[in-house]
Amino acid sequence: MIPTHPFGRTGHDSTRIIFGAAALGGMKQERADTTIEMVREAGINHFDTAASYGDSELRLADFLQDHRSDVFLATKTGDRDGDGARASIEQSLERMRIDQIDLIQFHNLAQDADWETVMADGGALQAARQAQEEGLVRFIGVTGHGTRIAEMHLKSLDRFDFASVLLPYNYMQMQEERYRNEFDELYALCQEKGVAMQTIKSIAKRRWQEGDDSPRFSWYEPHKDDDVIERAVHFVLQREGLFLNTTSDARLLPKIFAAVESFNQGVSGDLESEVARDNATDAEPLFVRGITDDVRV
Repeated sequence: MIPTHPFGRTGHDSTRIIFGAAALGGMKQERADTTIEMVREAGINHFDTAASYGDSELRLADFLQDHRSDVFLATKTGDRDGDGARASIEQSLERMRIDQIDLIQFHNLAQDADWETVMADGGALQAARQAQEEGLVRFIGVTGHGTRIAEMHLKSLDRFDFASVLLPYNYMQMQEERYRNEFDELYALCQEKGVAMQTIKSIAKRRWQEGDDSPRFSWYEPHKDDDVIERAVHFVLQREGLFLNTTSDARLLPKIFAAVESFNQGVSGDLESEVARDNATDAEPLFVRGITDDVRV
């Protein structure tokens, strides 16, 4: 059974594993339906998608007609101005054929100029708050990647009382001292204020290497070994209150679910050292400050 935890102040007890519905973006409907059923059978009650995740929202639509009340549903807008964000919210509602989104998130709000636009009069935040008043969305959150994102989330929470944040968390990323310190500061603030804290890239190994012709179902190379994935999942879940958003590589979902089952039996007392060994040979941080702070090389 996947453990649950209050998703911040929303009143919803979300499974600590959140289905990253980016996995559905490039699938045909039949395969998407099979994947969604696997996720349901695992007991996951929180789905996370985005307007920019290919056909993900469309692939969820049929399921949501009969099971809307079964899941906490989050999506994202990448638009920074108010008109664009409003149009994005309306499009997401239309694509998923629903009346309300539980959580609308500003997608990858990691750059200062974008942040200023979102927060300004006529920006995306104003539009999201209007949609919230109209009942089109229930809560507002913010997401992002890169080495500055914990710092940016702190800045965002200082401006507005967001319901949730989302950012990378894995062993390699936490080896950068500044990122680790800012993540820890953000974690403490979220715990204090009741802000849900979602994590991504839990099983990331490194960026794809030139010449590697392996099938690619995520923009980074994930760990694939069962035991390594198990320890990577435990590394996240051992920290109280963190949520783990699953990879876009749906082939690895059963391994992640199995890792949760073993987490329920307890975590190794030497987990930190074991995870360090897992990453010692050829793992690399996805984001290096000032060099690779985007998903694109």
